[in-house]
Amino acid sequence: MAAALSAAATPVAAQTAEPAVPPENTLPVIRVGAEAERETATSPVIGYRARNAATATKTDTPLAETPQSVTVVTRDQITDQGATTLQDALTYAAGVRSDGYGLDSRADSFMVRGSEPSMYLDGLQMYSSGWYTATARPDPYTLERLEVLRGPAGMLFGAGTAAGVLNMVSKRPQPVAAREVGVQFGSWGRKQIQADLTGPLTADGTWSYRLVALHRKADTQVDHVPDDRSLIMPSLTWQPSAATSLTLQGLWQEDRTGSTAQFFPWQGTILPNVNGPLPSSRFIGEPGDGYDTDRKTFGWLFEHRFNDRWTFRQNARMAHTFNDSHYHWGDFFSITGGWGADPAGQRLLGRYNDKALTWTRIGSIDNHVQGTLDTGPVRHTLLLGAEYSRQRQDKRQGSVASVIDAYAPLYGFGHVPVLELSDQPRTTQRNAGVYVQDQMKWGNWAFVAGLRHDRSTAGTAGGASETTTATTRRLGAMYMLPSGWSPYLSYTESFTPLAGTDAGGRLFKPLRGEQWEAGVKYQPAGSATSFTASVYSLEEKNRVVSDSTNPNYGRQLDMTKNKGLELELKTTLARDFDLIAHYNYIDADAKLGGMPGSQAAVWGKYRFAVAGMPGFSAGAGVRYMSAFRDGIGAAAGPRVPSVALLDLMLAYESDQWRLALNVNNATDKVYFSTCLARGDCWWGARRNVVASATYKF
Repeated sequence: MAAALSAAATPVAAQTAEPAVPPENTLPVIRVGAEAERETATSPVIGYRARNAATATKTDTPLAETPQSVTVVTRDQITDQGATTLQDALTYAAGVRSDGYGLDSRADSFMVRGSEPSMYLDGLQMYSSGWYTATARPDPYTLERLEVLRGPAGMLFGAGTAAGVLNMVSKRPQPVAAREVGVQFGSWGRKQIQADLTGPLTADGTWSYRLVALHRKADTQVDHVPDDRSLIMPSLTWQPSAATSLTLQGLWQEDRTGSTAQFFPWQGTILPNVNGPLPSSRFIGEPGDGYDTDRKTFGWLFEHRFNDRWTFRQNARMAHTFNDSHYHWGDFFSITGGWGADPAGQRLLGRYNDKALTWTRIGSIDNHVQGTLDTGPVRHTLLLGAEYSRQRQDKRQGSVASVIDAYAPLYGFGHVPVLELSDQPRTTQRNAGVYVQDQMKWGNWAFVAGLRHDRSTAGTAGGASETTTATTRRLGAMYMLPSGWSPYLSYTESFTPLAGTDAGGRLFKPLRGEQWEAGVKYQPAGSATSFTASVYSLEEKNRVVSDSTNPNYGRQLDMTKNKGLELELKTTLARDFDLIAHYNYIDADAKLGGMPGSQAAVWGKYRFAVAGMPGFSAGAGVRYMSAFRDGIGAAAGPRVPSVALLDLMLAYESDQWRLALNVNNATDKVYFSTCLARGDCWWGARRNVVASATYKF
């Protein structure tokens, strides 16, 4: 289906000229090349290497002309690697630590350059910092691609972290019919049915549609924690002319899960316990615990081209999310080691039963005008925009403590205290920003410069509001050599309003970041190879970390600094072997810790024939993470050992069928993604086997 969709992708207006009519003796391969040039920043991509992206500039710009590190995970890569979660889909993305908190069924946790990036869908932010209950976990099956912009991006997106932006591009209607239905069966009783249908609704192509749907029943590697999901994602495109298009998007999603994170203490996980190690499947809650989310969204993507130089775009989305979290977690902080209820026997574990009902409404809109003009030999691509978002959250919550034997848990014997809920003050946040950006091309030089001003106001019902204003900048320069090598230098900034207070009652100051990045990109014309090498220096002011003297509060650091090196390669060898590889090195500030100094990954896919029958492919990948500790000195957590994990894939694909077997962590290695200085450890995902069958028609 990917091949059919890619061939059907239409070019962005005024960016790709229509090829001239070829003479009769033109070879067909030339026409194929012309079609390949039609790839855009949102169209389907054949293979693993995308040429264009929009996240780094909000315009459809070739990656080879973008003076900042960007990684694109394509639909084909997501499918080949059998990604069942967003964390899975980012496993082989350069600069990303995809399992920042290991296996966690509540939210996707990953890190970029030492901290968590801001999450966007189709260019609109999904939630503000600290509002993780405001959304449901995105399903990789609904996405066309993932784009990771590494480093501060305040000039383009306003309030956000210094880590950068993960922008997800959802599947959209296509002008050529392509339909598939599929099933999955896998570890822990996974059973899933899914469908992706798209094509024109009218003969002239004015109307086209897409419908993505799935239903899943599954358990997880942790006892009594399900992973059930149902979703429907319809979209409809109206394109009355080549100059105007409107895409309406909707989503209904219902998740029924729990918390695979049990917050177990060091002793019994990574450190010895007199009773031996706890199993990674251990559950210290009560059957019936849950983390249930209902999400409904509606939005649109509008574009109108006034002429061959000026275009207006408007992206908007409104979302309503209800989250019912009711689960137990281990009391890891009563004393160092966490067995405060039973320090000698180390069997009885204190636990908390937290329940919260959370209603969140988020509305976002981004308007911008893009234009091109020439000043002498310099070609300018201007972007003038205004963005606004509003978020409101209502919550009822409560918490009660109890004790359980973690080594021989007995559930449901009336020893669970009754939990009472209390209303919390309504919280609101409003963000508004205006921005201007100029992308300039002068001979072999490419420049980008931008400026943005934001105003962010957060408040609680009955309390005073806090307003933060910030002006963020970006500068970038690149020189594109005819050989395909393009060295570049960039400077970017970010800011993040922070809610809450420290132990002394002082309001948190906004988090601010700035980064210098230098690198080189290699993408020779006509080649299937792209390579990026970059070094960066990233400084943050006012980062919030755990207060070792009071675990219920955070404290702010004056300044932290990360420096690093990142290498990324995507290529095709001998036409039948696709290769992805990356290496990340980070020299993190000792005050932060908690991050492996080195990460590396390599994935290869080989296509072959059996008995003269083509369509077979086999893939294998290895992921490596070096050892590290969270915290510094006597307050540091235990050393988390290095780990290397193996992933495997075997598939057969014809015009109508795709049969595949994916095995992640094939050796079933038991490992820890992190052990925090505050006293708890988080397991990584065990071996996960998924068999899938897809029928295309």
